[in-house]
Amino acid sequence: MMTTENSSLNSFSDSKQVSNYAENAARMVPGMRDLPKMAGALLKECVTADARIIVLGAGGGQELRGLAESYTGWSFDGIDPSAEMLQLARTTLGHFASRVQLHQGYIDTAPMGPFDGATCMLTLHFLPKAERLATLQQLHKRLKTGAPLVVVHHSIPNQGTEREKWLKRSAGFAIASGMEASLASRNIPALEERLPILTPDEDVELLKKAGFDRVELFYCAFTFKGWVAYKK
Repeated sequence: MMTTENSSLNSFSDSKQVSNYAENAARMVPGMRDLPKMAGALLKECVTADARIIVLGAGGGQELRGLAESYTGWSFDGIDPSAEMLQLARTTLGHFASRVQLHQGYIDTAPMGPFDGATCMLTLHFLPKAERLATLQQLHKRLKTGAPLVVVHHSIPNQGTEREKWLKRSAGFAIASGMEASLASRNIPALEERLPILTPDEDVELLKKAGFDRVELFYCAFTFKGWVAYKK
């Protein structure tokens, strides 16, 4: 994740928010439960059966468990600054935990690898632009040449009323998925105030500036976008 403190991330030390994380995320992120399958399919195109994968923002463990279930020869290093979220990850992983090393901290304290591939889901939108670039550069250092990186996070246009329109559409999806309408509506200003959301063009530019190329969009759902890119 990031290299410094962030108030949005600090909420992941709240026990109630941690316990409700998976349920709330599934209501807010279209296709949430299928994202590990998408990431795995993209990683598998390039990595070997005994690949070592780094997962940045691993708290909760759903992503790690999904990948570990599907790819029995892969091993993983999961990084997250929240001790509470990492404990949830251990519970979620169950017997798959034997193939996962969990590390509390940020990307600059993560193992150097080199790793065969990487994922970073629902994490980069917490970071201001400069820190996001630094995080991507640190990930780049830890990957083998040609290794894939899969990222998913909020990314929306910023022209005129486009930003508010897409945030409202995202809230509509959350309500349709079972979230209380008042909570979904409160999330709109909260997202605008607390998250330094970039535009899709800015996100692609940062990936390239960090040293990745062949940046391809594979996922687009309301305010969320996902790309796969490869280390030069």
